[in-house]
Amino acid sequence: MMTPRLAAALAAALALLVAPPARAEGSPQVEGAAAVLKDAAGHEVGKATFEPTAGGVTMMVRVTGLKPGLHGIHVHAEGRCDAPGFMTAGGHFNPTGRMHGLDSPMGHHAGDLPNLRVGPDGKGELSATLAGVTLAEGKDSLFHQGGTALVIHADQDDEKTDPAGNAGTRVACGVIHRGT
Repeated sequence: MMTPRLAAALAAALALLVAPPARAEGSPQVEGAAAVLKDAAGHEVGKATFEPTAGGVTMMVRVTGLKPGLHGIHVHAEGRCDAPGFMTAGGHFNPTGRMHGLDSPMGHHAGDLPNLRVGPDGKGELSATLAGVTLAEGKDSLFHQGGTALVIHADQDDEKTDPAGNAGTRVACGVIHRGT
Protein backbone atom coordinates (compact mmCIF):
# COMPACT_ATOMS: atom_id res chain seq x y z
CA MET A 1 0.00 0.00 0.00
CA MET A 2 1.30 3.46 -0.94
CA THR A 3 1.56 5.98 1.87
CA PRO A 4 0.62 9.65 1.32
CA ARG A 5 4.28 10.62 1.79
CA LEU A 6 5.43 8.13 -0.89
CA ALA A 7 2.65 9.27 -3.26
CA ALA A 8 3.75 12.92 -2.83
CA ALA A 9 7.40 12.00 -3.45
CA LEU A 10 6.50 10.07 -6.62
CA ALA A 11 4.34 12.95 -7.89
CA ALA A 12 7.20 15.41 -7.31
CA ALA A 13 9.66 13.14 -9.16
CA LEU A 14 7.26 12.74 -12.07
CA ALA A 15 6.78 16.51 -12.27
CA LEU A 16 10.55 16.95 -12.62
CA LEU A 17 10.64 14.48 -15.49
CA VAL A 18 7.95 16.23 -17.54
CA ALA A 19 8.69 19.86 -16.60
CA PRO A 20 10.38 22.08 -19.21
CA PRO A 21 14.06 22.81 -18.56
CA ALA A 22 14.66 25.62 -16.11
CA ARG A 23 16.05 28.90 -17.39
CA ALA A 24 18.41 31.16 -15.54
CA GLU A 25 16.65 34.11 -13.93
CA GLY A 26 16.23 36.88 -16.50
CA SER A 27 17.49 34.82 -19.47
CA PRO A 28 15.30 35.17 -22.57
CA GLN A 29 13.40 32.17 -23.91
CA VAL A 30 14.82 31.40 -27.35
CA GLU A 31 12.09 30.27 -29.70
CA GLY A 32 12.12 29.37 -33.36
CA ALA A 33 11.72 31.71 -36.29
CA ALA A 34 10.24 31.59 -39.79
CA ALA A 35 10.13 33.42 -43.10
CA VAL A 36 7.49 33.29 -45.83
CA LEU A 37 9.23 33.65 -49.19
CA LYS A 38 7.50 35.62 -51.94
CA ASP A 39 8.48 36.35 -55.52
CA ALA A 40 8.53 39.81 -57.11
CA ALA A 41 4.80 39.56 -57.93
CA GLY A 42 3.98 38.87 -54.29
CA HIS A 43 3.16 35.18 -54.74
CA GLU A 44 4.23 32.83 -51.97
CA VAL A 45 6.93 30.46 -53.24
CA GLY A 46 8.11 28.91 -50.01
CA LYS A 47 8.67 28.92 -46.29
CA ALA A 48 11.72 28.63 -44.08
CA THR A 49 11.96 27.72 -40.42
CA PHE A 50 14.83 28.45 -38.07
CA GLU A 51 15.56 26.58 -34.83
CA PRO A 52 18.35 27.17 -32.30
CA THR A 53 20.89 24.37 -32.16
CA ALA A 54 24.27 23.83 -30.53
CA GLY A 55 26.65 26.35 -32.08
CA GLY A 56 24.16 28.05 -34.38
CA VAL A 57 20.75 28.02 -36.01
CA THR A 58 19.37 25.25 -38.21
CA MET A 59 17.34 26.41 -41.20
CA MET A 60 14.92 24.29 -43.24
CA VAL A 61 13.50 25.82 -46.42
CA ARG A 62 10.98 24.41 -48.89
CA VAL A 63 10.12 26.15 -52.16
CA THR A 64 7.91 25.62 -55.16
CA GLY A 65 7.45 27.36 -58.51
CA LEU A 66 11.13 28.27 -59.02
CA LYS A 67 13.30 27.69 -62.09
CA PRO A 68 14.96 24.25 -61.97
CA GLY A 69 18.65 24.19 -61.05
CA LEU A 70 20.88 25.56 -58.33
CA HIS A 71 20.07 28.86 -56.62
CA GLY A 72 22.15 30.94 -54.25
CA ILE A 73 20.36 31.46 -50.93
CA HIS A 74 21.54 33.72 -48.13
CA VAL A 75 20.44 35.46 -44.97
CA HIS A 76 20.60 39.20 -45.71
CA ALA A 77 21.34 41.95 -43.19
CA GLU A 78 18.07 43.91 -43.35
CA GLY A 79 14.59 42.70 -42.49
CA ARG A 80 12.95 44.22 -45.59
CA CYS A 81 11.73 42.65 -48.81
CA ASP A 82 10.51 45.42 -51.10
CA ALA A 83 9.70 44.10 -54.57
CA PRO A 84 10.56 43.88 -57.33
CA GLY A 85 14.33 43.56 -56.72
CA PHE A 86 14.43 43.00 -52.94
CA MET A 87 17.45 45.30 -52.71
CA THR A 88 16.10 46.64 -49.39
CA ALA A 89 17.27 43.36 -47.81
CA GLY A 90 20.80 44.78 -48.02
CA GLY A 91 23.94 42.67 -48.27
CA HIS A 92 24.59 39.33 -46.67
CA PHE A 93 24.32 39.03 -42.88
CA ASN A 94 27.99 39.43 -41.90
CA PRO A 95 28.46 40.56 -38.27
CA THR A 96 32.05 39.23 -38.19
CA GLY A 97 33.23 41.12 -41.31
CA ARG A 98 34.40 38.09 -43.28
CA MET A 99 34.55 37.40 -47.02
CA HIS A 100 31.78 35.74 -49.04
CA GLY A 101 31.55 32.05 -49.79
CA LEU A 102 31.56 28.79 -47.91
CA ASP A 103 34.81 28.00 -49.81
CA SER A 104 36.52 31.24 -48.72
CA PRO A 105 39.82 30.54 -46.94
CA MET A 106 39.26 33.79 -44.98
CA GLY A 107 36.01 32.51 -43.46
CA HIS A 108 32.54 33.21 -44.79
CA HIS A 109 29.60 35.51 -44.07
CA ALA A 110 27.35 34.29 -41.25
CA GLY A 111 24.46 34.38 -43.75
CA ASP A 112 26.12 32.22 -46.42
CA LEU A 113 24.38 28.92 -47.14
CA PRO A 114 24.86 26.01 -49.56
CA ASN A 115 23.04 26.32 -52.88
CA LEU A 116 19.36 25.40 -53.01
CA ARG A 117 18.63 22.65 -55.57
CA VAL A 118 15.29 22.99 -57.38
CA GLY A 119 14.07 19.95 -59.33
CA PRO A 120 12.39 19.81 -62.75
CA ASP A 121 9.02 20.15 -60.96
CA GLY A 122 10.03 23.56 -59.56
CA LYS A 123 10.25 22.22 -56.00
CA GLY A 124 13.28 22.25 -53.74
CA GLU A 125 14.35 22.03 -50.14
CA LEU A 126 17.46 22.68 -48.13
CA SER A 127 18.44 22.03 -44.55
CA ALA A 128 21.59 23.77 -43.31
CA THR A 129 23.12 25.23 -40.16
CA LEU A 130 24.15 28.86 -39.83
CA ALA A 131 27.19 28.41 -37.56
CA GLY A 132 27.78 31.08 -34.94
CA VAL A 133 24.36 32.68 -35.49
CA THR A 134 21.72 32.95 -32.77
CA LEU A 135 18.04 33.73 -32.29
CA ALA A 136 18.81 35.21 -28.86
CA GLU A 137 20.06 38.76 -28.27
CA GLY A 138 23.46 39.94 -29.51
CA LYS A 139 25.38 41.06 -32.58
CA ASP A 140 25.18 37.57 -34.13
CA SER A 141 21.39 37.45 -33.75
CA LEU A 142 19.04 37.18 -36.71
CA PHE A 143 16.96 39.70 -34.71
CA HIS A 144 19.56 42.46 -34.49
CA GLN A 145 18.39 46.06 -34.94
CA GLY A 146 16.63 46.12 -38.33
CA GLY A 147 16.19 42.35 -38.55
CA THR A 148 17.19 39.99 -41.35
CA ALA A 149 15.68 38.43 -44.46
CA LEU A 150 16.16 35.21 -46.41
CA VAL A 151 16.82 35.81 -50.12
CA ILE A 152 16.89 33.34 -53.02
CA HIS A 153 18.85 34.31 -56.14
CA ALA A 154 18.24 33.41 -59.79
CA ASP A 155 21.56 31.63 -60.27
CA GLN A 156 23.99 29.34 -58.51
CA ASP A 157 26.32 30.83 -55.87
CA ASP A 158 29.95 30.07 -56.83
CA GLU A 159 30.77 29.99 -53.07
CA LYS A 160 33.86 32.20 -53.43
CA THR A 161 33.33 35.50 -55.26
CA ASP A 162 32.95 38.42 -52.83
CA PRO A 163 30.49 39.90 -51.99
CA ALA A 164 27.65 37.71 -53.32
CA GLY A 165 28.98 34.70 -55.23
CA ASN A 166 27.78 35.87 -58.67
CA ALA A 167 24.36 34.45 -57.77
CA GLY A 168 22.44 36.87 -59.98
CA THR A 169 19.23 38.74 -59.34
CA ARG A 170 17.11 38.25 -56.25
CA VAL A 171 14.00 36.23 -57.14
CA ALA A 172 12.39 35.60 -53.73
CA CYS A 173 12.57 37.14 -50.29
CA GLY A 174 11.08 36.67 -46.83
CA VAL A 175 11.57 38.65 -43.62
CA ILE A 176 12.69 36.41 -40.76
CA HIS A 177 10.34 36.78 -37.79
CA ARG A 178 9.96 35.15 -34.38
CA GLY A 179 7.65 32.14 -34.16
CA THR A 180 6.86 29.49 -36.71
